[in-house]
Amino acid sequence: MGPMTASFTMYSTPWCGYCHRLKSQLDREGIAFEMVDIEQHPEFVELVEKVNNGNQTVPTLVYSDGSAQTNPSLIQVKDKLASLA
Repeated sequence: MGPMTASFTMYSTPWCGYCHRLKSQLDREGIAFEMVDIEQHPEFVELVEKVNNGNQTVPTLVYSDGSAQTNPSLIQVKDKLASLA
């Protein structure tokens, strides 16, 4: 069985506590996602700001359907993934 395809990307920073917490919750649940550090990849800062009215708010999650959530709870992420399935 191959690896699960990531159905969303989490944009984060190394110092973001909410990012670390959500990442560990998602890992525990076995939910596959891609993680992008916007400090290492500043080309994504604009995308994060666009989603958040000009603010660099993380974690920002962008889903395969193009929709986004800012600092969602694990439940919100699971609900969103269920709606994409």
